[in-house]
Amino acid sequence: MTSPQPDVHSWDEATGVSPRGTLIVLPGRGEHGGLYERFGLRMAFDGYRVRALGDASLDPAGVTDAAAKLLRDETLPGPRVLVGADTGAAYAAELAAHDAPGLDGLVLAGLPTGPYPADAAGEWRAHGVPDWEGELERRTACSAHRDRLTADPVFRRGALAGVLPYESPALDRVSLPVLGLHGADDTVSPLPEVRRVYSALCGAELVSLAGTRHDVLNDVTHRTAAATVVLFLERLRLSPDLPPVAVPLDVA
Repeated sequence: MTSPQPDVHSWDEATGVSPRGTLIVLPGRGEHGGLYERFGLRMAFDGYRVRALGDASLDPAGVTDAAAKLLRDETLPGPRVLVGADTGAAYAAELAAHDAPGLDGLVLAGLPTGPYPADAAGEWRAHGVPDWEGELERRTACSAHRDRLTADPVFRRGALAGVLPYESPALDRVSLPVLGLHGADDTVSPLPEVRRVYSALCGAELVSLAGTRHDVLNDVTHRTAAATVVLFLERLRLSPDLPPVAVPLDVA
């Protein structure tokens, strides 16, 4: 379902369920908030309200202003967390670096760390149209999500070859709790470089998902990704220090 505000997709907790927090999703290049329906419904099932905005690369000021307004909305339950995917993660980090009021934490999915791989970007620009199968291969291995992207009239093919909003993610200026989710098989933003970027942020948690490509929240491991986000949120509800809730024990 959609809220009255244009380009904002909303999923709320079920009737009778106490809200546990709010997630504001910033999609990546070519995407729109509706593509995060599966994620939004799963989070709502666990009691979290979700508001998904549009592609900030098309309207940086408009989308970031909308995100900031939602963060300040006292009718939305806390903690309030930005969930950024692809370039949405870079915009989320930038908002956190500027101490956006009302922001309690970040979830960064598929954070881009540099230009799109030169082979694909060069091929796409040379022909003037994207290699759709090549883009799907880089985005996701999930057949259901591939079908949805292929049939979506609003999704912008080839946008993944676009420029990044910032030369380097602003993680070194972020003081909030951060959860990073990254595909082990991401060729758009390779994991080794991502690990180097996260190392600049003391206390950040980076989780690698096996068999997963760039669209971390919408890939074959989307259930594990969502569960990892819920675990992070439940800890954040207790304290910004993220105390452990589920503690593995040695049974040997």
